[in-house]
Amino acid sequence: MRKYFIFQLYKNMTNPLLEEFELPHFSEITAADIEPAINEVLAKNKREIASLLEGGKEYSWENLVHPIELMDDYLNRVWSPVSHLNSVMNNDEWREAYSNCLPKLSEYSTEIGQNKELYLAYLSIKKGAEYKVLSTAQKKIIDNALRDFELSGVALPSDKKQRYMDISQQLSTLTNQFEENLMDATNDWSQLVTDEADLQGLPASAMDLLRQTAQQKDQDGWMLTLEFPCYMAIMTYADNRELRYAIHHAFVTRASDRGTGKESWDNSQLMKDIVGLRHEKAQLLGYKSYAHLSLATKMADKPEDVLTFLNQLADSSLPMAKKDYATLCDFAAKQGHKGAVESWDVAYYSEKLRQERYQFSQEEVKPYFPANRVLTGMFKVVEKLYGLNISEVKDVNTWHKDVQLFSITDEKGVHRGRFFIDLFARPHKRGGAWMDECVTRFKKKDGVQTPVAYLTCNFTPPIGEDPSLLTHGEVETLFHEFGHGLHHMLTQVDYLSVSGIHGVEWDAVELPSQFMENWCWQAEVMPLISGHYKTGEVLPQEIFEKMLAAKNFQSGMQMVRQIEFSIFDFRIHLEYDATNDSQIYDVLEQVRADVSVVKTPEFNRFPNSFSHIFAGGYAAGYYSYKWAEVLSSDAFSLFEEKGIFDEQTGRSFLHNILEKGGSDDALELFTAFRGRKPTIDALLKHSGIAA
Repeated sequence: MRKYFIFQLYKNMTNPLLEEFELPHFSEITAADIEPAINEVLAKNKREIASLLEGGKEYSWENLVHPIELMDDYLNRVWSPVSHLNSVMNNDEWREAYSNCLPKLSEYSTEIGQNKELYLAYLSIKKGAEYKVLSTAQKKIIDNALRDFELSGVALPSDKKQRYMDISQQLSTLTNQFEENLMDATNDWSQLVTDEADLQGLPASAMDLLRQTAQQKDQDGWMLTLEFPCYMAIMTYADNRELRYAIHHAFVTRASDRGTGKESWDNSQLMKDIVGLRHEKAQLLGYKSYAHLSLATKMADKPEDVLTFLNQLADSSLPMAKKDYATLCDFAAKQGHKGAVESWDVAYYSEKLRQERYQFSQEEVKPYFPANRVLTGMFKVVEKLYGLNISEVKDVNTWHKDVQLFSITDEKGVHRGRFFIDLFARPHKRGGAWMDECVTRFKKKDGVQTPVAYLTCNFTPPIGEDPSLLTHGEVETLFHEFGHGLHHMLTQVDYLSVSGIHGVEWDAVELPSQFMENWCWQAEVMPLISGHYKTGEVLPQEIFEKMLAAKNFQSGMQMVRQIEFSIFDFRIHLEYDATNDSQIYDVLEQVRADVSVVKTPEFNRFPNSFSHIFAGGYAAGYYSYKWAEVLSSDAFSLFEEKGIFDEQTGRSFLHNILEKGGSDDALELFTAFRGRKPTIDALLKHSGIAA
């Protein structure tokens, strides 16, 4: 026994994932550590759950729910750095170890969800005397757990339980494969340009980025890639239409039968399999479709509510979208463009039209938004709103030299959380921008565990001696992700399962993030977040006024694009038909016929790279961006009435929304802040669609 104990101790000491840590030791974690750590944590948790259920005792919060939360926290803390590093420092060895763990985690999750004895133990607390004296947050945890047991198939017969588990494991593997294929296809494509004339129209900053990319690959010239800063620069500024077509074709055919990469990277069959398995899972649980199942954990009650909402938005937006596109086509014709304005022309002529109409371009404002200035200004905004102080923490263990760590304290000097920021695009890093949890607030016997977040973006990196310069659109992205981070870090809920973003209905989780974007458009904020990288000069008022005038430029087109994604996502999960092998693209064509204004080329394979719904958490839930935007616009309208830095309103949003996490229903929390239920009016007004 003593030898076993010493061996276990030695094994734990040599695996950085299993050591006690405040922050993960990122640089010490290797791919070889991953599977042993996950195997050990899962085995330990299973033993402890079995021990909790021994003896036929009367169950309570302290002898059942709290210990389960401790186990969940332990697993989360071990898996979080693994999952994060897989997204930001991906390589073959890491990918294999990560992928090998997914079926194990899925099996564990399903076993817990289908444990009838555990379900009955939770049910006994719900029916017992203790439940009446529990806090609202504790009651919500019990209620959510009972719902989740049912959604995991706890009431199914044994053969269907096994099928449910098989489906869950397959979905875990397939969705991960979807993301890997997309990352490989994105990284695989590049094109070296050696004649500068081919890049005419590109601003100097974009040319410098492409030259730096080529130099990093030991090439002379300008290297094009499908990383977003390069892709958007070509699409927006390149006069060479053939070049725009080439990179656009490569981008919208990634991971498809039309792409240039390996056949094994084609996501077409994966999409069909994923949607089919989701439908089968829903039907096993007694739901008509996966869309119905999805709404079991959302604010919306039924699919009709979602489609009515989206169609209402479409009806309001389509006339303006059609007008936007007609205006663009007329403008392009006057510029000498012949024939239809195709999808690889839209960004190019839109930028020229914006410049002509408003004498404003994103490129013009970039020198005024160096990334570090925007960061410090953003911190000052939340300091004013919520009484916070944010400071950088030096000499910490990170996964890349560009990563920074910051700490948050409140006006009473109480430490509220920390967050890592990883801002720049690079190879082997998943595209897009996101916030994720590293550590979640949780009150334990030895004190409160303060939260830690990851904030990840893919902005243009520093070039030469110059800092990273952001477009105003990227400034909005940064504010958006920081809003998610504040929701995670500022929670005052002591219970893991409803702390931060945990337990928040998915169609409300975008409220704090979209809410934060509004401050990017306020005159009072410009002196905080802008400062020319050479002179320190604040964004001039005349440029800001042009920016404001252009704020809702083509807002109709932008709105119907998001509505297209949302209806497509919802309908493929609502109307699944196993007999129709081409249903995904059939539905997409129908949706585009109804709400799209820009003709989509036949080769476009957008769904093959739609990670949000095929590899992320937005399946039958992409509509939540617009649903939550109703909440965020309406919430911000109170600041428009009271003042954008009104202290009382800021503290009210902090106390009623950010600090409450998932401890109460999202609609109740919103109503407590706003004094009424939300309306769609503010969204239409802020989008320039309604006066």
